[in-house]
Amino acid sequence: MSLINTHIKPFKATAYHDNEFIEVTEASLMGKWSVIVFYPADFTFVCPTELEDLADQHAEFQKLGVDIYGVSTDTHFAHKAWHDTSDAIGKVQYPLVGDPTHALARNFEVLIEEAGLALRGTFVINPEGEIKLCEIHDNGIGRDASELLRKVKAAQYVASHPGEVCPAKWTEGDATLKPSLDLVGKI
Repeated sequence: MSLINTHIKPFKATAYHDNEFIEVTEASLMGKWSVIVFYPADFTFVCPTELEDLADQHAEFQKLGVDIYGVSTDTHFAHKAWHDTSDAIGKVQYPLVGDPTHALARNFEVLIEEAGLALRGTFVINPEGEIKLCEIHDNGIGRDASELLRKVKAAQYVASHPGEVCPAKWTEGDATLKPSLDLVGKI
């Protein structure tokens, strides 16, 4: 069963953010667009490149009213240590959520049970708490924050323009489509 259009499940976790530990729950995600990015582990290889890429694009996500949450099965203490010792992770200004109980990774169906780690899962959640985008990668495949930003813009556009859809490679300002009988076989 797909997670698309399902509501996020209740959760409670601790995150490292702005030099303090904060509580994050499903209520934290309500009322605004959110992106949750699962990654396997702190102090690894591909993970810091992805989180740094998101950090570099963070202001663009904020302009769209989007909160970003990085999540791994590490603790919030490990997140703080990584933030304090890595130049790449030191750039991160969004919460790094600890999931040592694996509850979040299970809720979002990204847990590798035998390893106790998460797959690279990306989720875009609308203000009502519904999952609108779900991408899960093998852990050897890094993600691109610019492409995620484009997809968030498309999700927000579709949400605010009922009856319209965004075609492949759509970017802000491009033409959209209005599905109808007249379009069948003409694209």
